[in-house]
Amino acid sequence: MSPVPSPAALQATAVGNAPEWSVSDLAGALRRTLEDAFGHVRLRGEISGYRGQHGSGHAYFSLKDGSARIDAVVWKGTFNRLRQKPKEGLEVIATGRITTFAGKSSYQIVVEALEPAGIGAWMALLDERKRVLAAEGLFAPERKRAIPYLPWVVGVVTSPTGAVIRDILHRLADRFPRPVLVWPVRVQGEGAADEIAAAIRGFNALSPDGPIPRPDVLIVARGGGSIEDLWAFNEEAVVRAVADGTIPLISAVGHETDTTLIDFVSDRRAPTPTGAAEMAVPVRADLLAEIRDLGARQREGIERRLVREARDLRALVRALPAADAVLAGKRQRLDLAEARLVPALAGNARVHRARFARLAERIGRHPPALALAMARGRLRLVADKPREALHFGTLRKREALTHLSRRLSLAQAATLGRARTAAARDGERLGALALRLATAAARLGERRRDRLAALGGLLGSLSYRAVLARGFALVRDAAGGAVRGTATLGPGERLTLEFADGRIGVVTDGHAPPGEDAPQKPAPARRRRAAQKRGVVDTTVEASAAAPQGSLFDV
Repeated sequence: MSPVPSPAALQATAVGNAPEWSVSDLAGALRRTLEDAFGHVRLRGEISGYRGQHGSGHAYFSLKDGSARIDAVVWKGTFNRLRQKPKEGLEVIATGRITTFAGKSSYQIVVEALEPAGIGAWMALLDERKRVLAAEGLFAPERKRAIPYLPWVVGVVTSPTGAVIRDILHRLADRFPRPVLVWPVRVQGEGAADEIAAAIRGFNALSPDGPIPRPDVLIVARGGGSIEDLWAFNEEAVVRAVADGTIPLISAVGHETDTTLIDFVSDRRAPTPTGAAEMAVPVRADLLAEIRDLGARQREGIERRLVREARDLRALVRALPAADAVLAGKRQRLDLAEARLVPALAGNARVHRARFARLAERIGRHPPALALAMARGRLRLVADKPREALHFGTLRKREALTHLSRRLSLAQAATLGRARTAAARDGERLGALALRLATAAARLGERRRDRLAALGGLLGSLSYRAVLARGFALVRDAAGGAVRGTATLGPGERLTLEFADGRIGVVTDGHAPPGEDAPQKPAPARRRRAAQKRGVVDTTVEASAAAPQGSLFDV
């Protein structure tokens, strides 16, 4: 009977019979297993470690929640198509497939789509984007443009299907029919924001004189929906396209309670697409009625003015005097002037006739030929006298100029002589003044040196070191302060005695020398005054009463 193998032996035999795997084969098998089991997943988590696109264009980050983390990668081609770009700290729902990365023995999700997770994340992203764009001044009131009162062409950016475009066209036709250009776009979903921005920029790029008329006002419209449905109108590309445009724009996105970023940057916001059509054009019937009313008021005003002017003209005509009354006086003056004209003309003719006779008589007495002959005779007598007079005048002027030149030469020489004399005299004065200045400076320097020497001597006599030279000593305590009396000293204190030739340390024993128990009294003031009158100076008294720089204790 053969023995029964133990469990450990059986396990060892099973392990020994297991096939061998290479690292690459095992990594590939794991990858296929994960991709087969999690081929397409939606993963919710917070973006972490995002640092922007890599140099290759790919993006790498992690998705995490409270207890786990998974690496994520977005390839370059997918990143450009993402509706929601990755952002650090943003909670998103990532759609993609799970795979492994053999280089790190880790698994990761290859992201194909990103969207904010929940309404809170959408609103947080909306508030952040609104704050950034408002900081750039895109929502400033001064950027708003006025909507034209009666546009010639209306441009509409919306979906070509649905009730929105029908409502707008129907309302425009009811109020004031205008040519309408519709730029069809998707209003939600992937790529909708790019189409809307391209449509707005396309309308603004049209030439006013081109084959396609350029709209005078734009309407961007969409029906109501959730915040995810309206998100295309919150995209930065749409907001910047509206801000860069030059055509006034009316936004009509969603219901009255829905608010998107295009509402802040547009020139007017309508609560509904129908309201946008009403803002774009006035009511034609109302305009016609107003025109008829204004025409009637104009006709009535003109008629009233004509009646008033006619009444005023009749009043002025009645106030004018009759023509005969105005012309009667003029006719009478004309008749009187006519009666005086004939005698006046006859008298004037007689006066001119008499004047002509007097002139003829004078010409007869003095014929012009005789006067001409006399003038010629005088001219012959004059002959060359003017030329000779000019010659003699020139000679006289030349002699006068020569005489004046000699006088100027003499005056110049005399002036130069006086100037030289004055310069020499000033030089002598300057030399004398310089000599006096040098002498005065020498005297002043000598007096200053004498005074300095006297002050130096006085300073030496008043210094406490001069007192030390006469046999006194300066007592200092251990701290270097001056000791002014024995009351502050006790036995065993170390003192320093400063003499004229050096210092020495001593220790007090607490006893006064014999015969010196009583302090000496200073000399009476009467004796000092008597000594000063006799010319004798008590050096001890003077040293103690001197200025602070001469005191023994004020060092």
